[in-house]
Amino acid sequence: MNVVEVLRLPLSVDLSGFVGLLRRLQVPHRVSEEAGQQVLWVSEPLADDVRQLYQRFPEGNDDIQLPAADPAVPARPSIAGQLRASKATAAILLLCLLVAGLTGLGDNWQTLSWLTFLDFRVQGDYLIFTPLAESLGNGQWWRLITPMLVHFGILHLAMNGLWFWELGRRIELRQGALSMLGLSLLFGLVSNVAQYLFGGPSLFGGLSGVLYGLLGHIWLYQWLAPNPVYRMPKGVLVMMLIWLVLCMSGLVSLLGFGQIANAAHVGGLLVGCLSGLLGGALARRKLFA
Repeated sequence: MNVVEVLRLPLSVDLSGFVGLLRRLQVPHRVSEEAGQQVLWVSEPLADDVRQLYQRFPEGNDDIQLPAADPAVPARPSIAGQLRASKATAAILLLCLLVAGLTGLGDNWQTLSWLTFLDFRVQGDYLIFTPLAESLGNGQWWRLITPMLVHFGILHLAMNGLWFWELGRRIELRQGALSMLGLSLLFGLVSNVAQYLFGGPSLFGGLSGVLYGLLGHIWLYQWLAPNPVYRMPKGVLVMMLIWLVLCMSGLVSLLGFGQIANAAHVGGLLVGCLSGLLGGALARRKLFA
């Protein structure tokens, strides 16, 4: 693989912090001195990414660390450091915690009805849903997104939160906070609409559709434009896809995990794969332009 020059700086510029960051992210590189300047070299496919990383963190950042994929990778930084480096991911998780408190993890139906895809009222043992068109006609457009913040039970919240933290901060580090927010909203919208169209009027919520979107995005983006930040243990993708198949088979529901929003999972995965293909193709085009 070709090695190319990505930075040429005066010797007076302290590059040690940024070089340390590259080491922690396991980016192969070398620094040479030429004509009174220091030159940073990396493999050609990573050149554009390293330039962007230098623009964001020219002095390095002790809080940024490649998530551990094997025992040889150094320990992660403190929780506070990870939060500072992943503000958008943390903000969405904070909203999920806030909603969990306000809705009593789905037990406070009065508050819950303001955040579900369809408004509803309780009539005896039944839920009477308001047509979506009526809610949207009343300006309640937030309902297209807010179900991603709703969780039913502490296990539901904990599992989704952990995976969202693991996948979301990778995207935030690789593509920035705005991209992370935009992708999360897109995946939330598509997965919610898919679940409504294929599942009919019902109560559903959670980040799982968004998670499959993030997974598909990282998977195909990394395939087209490899980067250490998007490199995950090989078993993660296989495990998540196997879980998707088990959920679709109905076995997970039979084991007592409740009703699974399979259409949301599939919809999120498909749109995530599409965004990964588009984003990865653009990144690859820049690398070889």
